[in-house]
Amino acid sequence: MAFFSKLKDRLFKSSSRLEQGLEAIVEDGGEEEAPQPPAQAPEPSPVQDSPQPEPVPQPDRPQQHEPVEATAEQPKGMLGRLFNRSENRNVVRRALDDDMLEQLEELLIASDMGVDTALRVTANMAEGRFGRKLSTQEIKQLLAQEVARVMEPVAKPLPIYPKRPQVVLVVGVNGSGKTTTIGKLASQFKAAGKKVVIAAGDTFRAAAVEQLQVWGERAGVPVLTAPEGSDPASLAFDALTKAQEDGADLLMIDTAGRLQNRADLMEELAKVVRVIRKKDETAPHNTLLVLDATTGQNALSQVETFRKLADVSGLVMTKLDGTAKGGVLVALADKFGLPIHAIGVGEQIDDLAPFDPEEFAAALTGLQS
Repeated sequence: MAFFSKLKDRLFKSSSRLEQGLEAIVEDGGEEEAPQPPAQAPEPSPVQDSPQPEPVPQPDRPQQHEPVEATAEQPKGMLGRLFNRSENRNVVRRALDDDMLEQLEELLIASDMGVDTALRVTANMAEGRFGRKLSTQEIKQLLAQEVARVMEPVAKPLPIYPKRPQVVLVVGVNGSGKTTTIGKLASQFKAAGKKVVIAAGDTFRAAAVEQLQVWGERAGVPVLTAPEGSDPASLAFDALTKAQEDGADLLMIDTAGRLQNRADLMEELAKVVRVIRKKDETAPHNTLLVLDATTGQNALSQVETFRKLADVSGLVMTKLDGTAKGGVLVALADKFGLPIHAIGVGEQIDDLAPFDPEEFAAALTGLQS
């Protein structure tokens, strides 16, 4: 719940864009409706005077307090107070017609949900509701339900296998947050009782090695390094050998940030995979692609390329706190169906959490908890 609150607080660019857009769509052509007065109980019909039966004596009982009936002045709990408060406001409603659906599609596409996904989501929202008058809150709820439905099948934690060491290869483009993600995951696995080893395979960037070493010291996890400019495939091979000798549960291998349009760098990544398979033909057991949410639709092409070269098994989405393009995660789930293991909304250790589709959908659409 704490992460959900943080997610809602920090996913402000995407949620505010969607929220403002939904409000504008409903108000454009909508009508304000006054709140409906509460239904009055029917007056009891008059009855003829008739003899009243004599009261039957009751045995003595311990004195009890009479229940207090809820009245309009005494709403029934928190939900009652919320409903009473909303009833005091005029609500704008708009009929769900073709024009409104087109505006919803354009809004979702602008939020980087993609054309195909936006069309599918709005079609599902309209099914059985076409022509009905809906409020902004009702539209938000429908949208959140559809987003959660799309993402439910891909919300899966990183699987842990009995194979030791389990090799986790982490890939992605420059600046996507690979190094930080590895540090956070290693720290979390170590806290869960796993013996973890990190291989600093980004041998071309000294800062990445130093950053991993800081995380390793913080988590009590060894970080294996090589001289700057060394062959990353050779380091990965040596790290796997060391992890096997030490009986490690997990070996997490960092890789240099690669642009998907650089064939030479992508071939080097393929070499890393080939070399570690000489040591363990089943490795890597997981290949995590770390994506930067601020790249929007470019994330789709990154997934396409890395899947071909590194057989990506799952995704981690970072930097959701700094983008108005959070809808791209919905497009990724809809198009590829790859497991989304975790999302990140900051730099602290607890800013990376397992992906929860309902929490994400509520935060993205601006629903209140």
